Amino acid sequence: MANINITSSECAWSNFEVKVLSKTVKGLRGFSVKKTVESEHIYGAGDQPIDIMRGNKKYEGSIKVLGFEADALNRAAKAAGFEDITDVPHEFITILISYKKNPADVLTTVTMSGVQFTEDGFEMEQGAKNREVSLPYIAMNREFK
Repeated sequence: MANINITSSECAWSNFEVKVLSKTVKGLRGFSVKKTVESEHIYGAGDQPIDIMRGNKKYEGSIKVLGFEADALNRAAKAAGFEDITDVPHEFITILISYKKNPADVLTTVTMSGVQFTEDGFEMEQGAKNREVSLPYIAMNREFK
């Protein structure tokens, strides 16, 4: 049986870096990446499944940024001739998330390619110290390296 290191910890927030359109997002407040595979039971005789059929794959996620970062993305989109970040074609947007647990570790990179942002907006509440914007997206592919 292999030894299990029970004193290890997850990666610290400071060890993550997210890039959108080749720009490092300094005002990053959170992110998510998700892959979904359609799956369903296949039934034959009786009431128990005899197999599981797999279908389409779907990639999605979101980034939560401070308001100045969302404003910068929208300004860049406008400068390129689009109304806002949701109008930029998915062929132009890639999100790279990179991290390593320890300085000596190999860098792990998650690439979300063909990203289409699906929402843009923001909320503010009384007493808030800053403005946060959640930008959900769908993507064409996800790759781990």
